[in-house]
Amino acid sequence: MVQENNDLKTRPYKWPVFSIVASGVFLSTMDSSMVNVALPSIMRSFNSPLIQVQWVVLTYLLTISVTLLLWGIAADRIGTHVIYLVGVGTFAAGALACSWSPSLLLLILSRCIEGLGGAMMMSSGPAIIRDVFPRHQIGKGLGLVGIATSMGLMSGPVVSGVLITHFSWRAIFLAGVLVSLIILLSGYKILRQPGILSRPGEKRLFDWKGALLWATLVIAVMLFAHFFMELNLSAKAIGFFGIALLITLFIWAERTRKSSILPLHLFAKSYYHIGLITAALSFGSLFVVLILMPFYLDYIKGMAADMIGLVMMAVPVTLVIVSPTAGLLYDRIGSRYLTTLGLGLSFIALLLLSQLSSDSSLVDICWRLALVGMGQSIFLAPNTASLLSRIHHTDAGVTSGLLATSRNLGMLAGAAFGGITFAAWFGYFSGGDEIRNFVLGQTHSFLSALQATFLCTSLISLTAAVISWQRER
Repeated sequence: MVQENNDLKTRPYKWPVFSIVASGVFLSTMDSSMVNVALPSIMRSFNSPLIQVQWVVLTYLLTISVTLLLWGIAADRIGTHVIYLVGVGTFAAGALACSWSPSLLLLILSRCIEGLGGAMMMSSGPAIIRDVFPRHQIGKGLGLVGIATSMGLMSGPVVSGVLITHFSWRAIFLAGVLVSLIILLSGYKILRQPGILSRPGEKRLFDWKGALLWATLVIAVMLFAHFFMELNLSAKAIGFFGIALLITLFIWAERTRKSSILPLHLFAKSYYHIGLITAALSFGSLFVVLILMPFYLDYIKGMAADMIGLVMMAVPVTLVIVSPTAGLLYDRIGSRYLTTLGLGLSFIALLLLSQLSSDSSLVDICWRLALVGMGQSIFLAPNTASLLSRIHHTDAGVTSGLLATSRNLGMLAGAAFGGITFAAWFGYFSGGDEIRNFVLGQTHSFLSALQATFLCTSLISLTAAVISWQRER
């Protein structure tokens, strides 16, 4: 019989298993924060506009968003530890390919490989934590994972800045290879121990048609949003119709098959769909900040890459203190108040970031970024625990995949929204110029575009806070 979370057999392995999962979280978040800091350097290296360079981030997130649900179902079928370990190895291969890429196109394609590995780790990691922590400590376990998230986000900008300053942006991917190999060696020994993780499900069928429709829908929406401003009216109308048709076909397919890529029986529960929606909105607003602030620090404040890394540490540094506390508070008071408070703080932080100027001091910049991190950390662990603590273990893998999909769709949308919106506003205020041609005489146009983009983004956080308040306590 499958061993449950509170089984005595899991106790000796709880912290070693936690360390493996936390290390994977550290790896994926470190990679993400390193690449964000490196974007200005990559843009100069390939002499490409922001609208193209942002695909270094978007491709990674798009690959994860398209495949996460597939890996979540695969984890339920063949085992969470198998998917996790294969994911670490795939991530290492992708990072190595990124470090060798001679062109922007090959770099973007290599990021697809990295994204596949990241999706495998993200889809199985929370389900593994759910297996080894007792039910009444799931919030604590996920809160502690927030420390690994913060350490990855914190160390990423610093490591990236140092490597770029002394070597080049290519070195940041080699650092990911090293961390991957360490996780793979230790995880292979620990995660394969019998009796500590739930057995793969025997009955969940794989919905290939639903998976294909889902992948097509996500890619279509992303490409349509990216090229929207360049399309004429007829092309826009065709695009809207095509996406609406794909959504209709996907919903129809999920409702008429015995097997589905989505656990439809769970979506009727308010805590489930609210948790997924708010996760997407929260990470969407966060990634607008992470994409645009390095450009502000580089172009307006004139900082070197290593200094940009230190300043961007202000976002995750609050996670070290707040994430475990938020997880413990969830175990006592539930998710409604904590998640709404976190999203409310994110809304306020974005309003404050919109007031940055060329004269803003480091203190002014850092405490605003720290407030962004605090809001995210208060929201994340309680929101995740509110889903995983209420479901049966047979749905843990797919739910873990759905949560990660929501977060990555949010990051994907946020990265695209931030890049496209800022470029559009900068073009408007500068009289049609592109950001890659920026000169100091366009500082006012840059700041006006940044302010407009952050104000638009603050409405996303406000909407998420309103939705979050509707969930059950």
